[in-house]
Amino acid sequence: MAMKFSGDFMVKKSREEVYEFLTDPRRFAPLLPEYQGMAMQDSLNFTIKVNVGVSYIKGTAEVKMALEKAERPTLAVYKGQGKLPGGCASVSAGFDLAEAPEGTRVSWTGEAQVVGKLTSLAGGLLEPLAKKNIQKLIDGLQAALN
Repeated sequence: MAMKFSGDFMVKKSREEVYEFLTDPRRFAPLLPEYQGMAMQDSLNFTIKVNVGVSYIKGTAEVKMALEKAERPTLAVYKGQGKLPGGCASVSAGFDLAEAPEGTRVSWTGEAQVVGKLTSLAGGLLEPLAKKNIQKLIDGLQAALN
């Protein structure tokens, strides 16, 4: 099951400050809904653990992430692969930063491809749950950056 999301928001911080925040997983990862922990392999690679659950399928997802593309101070793109209860997932997230009179406009995109038993059992519940959790993350990012 493929899911795509996108949006934008304004923050009062400079592009450089926003870029520094978004390229430091130690700062933004704890904002993920159901965050359990993180391990840094090096400055570009890290593993995040989050609780996941739909219906009676619950557990911990472990996602290996990498900062695939970084153009200071305008762009950060992450890609990852992970195992989760009843399946596996490929994810990507990108942030494009533009100067604005009142701060920085953050345009974001996200994509997830989930395969396995989870998609057949969760059916139509997966995408609404993902949207809800992404909105929680975006709200958290906005609050942290304002």
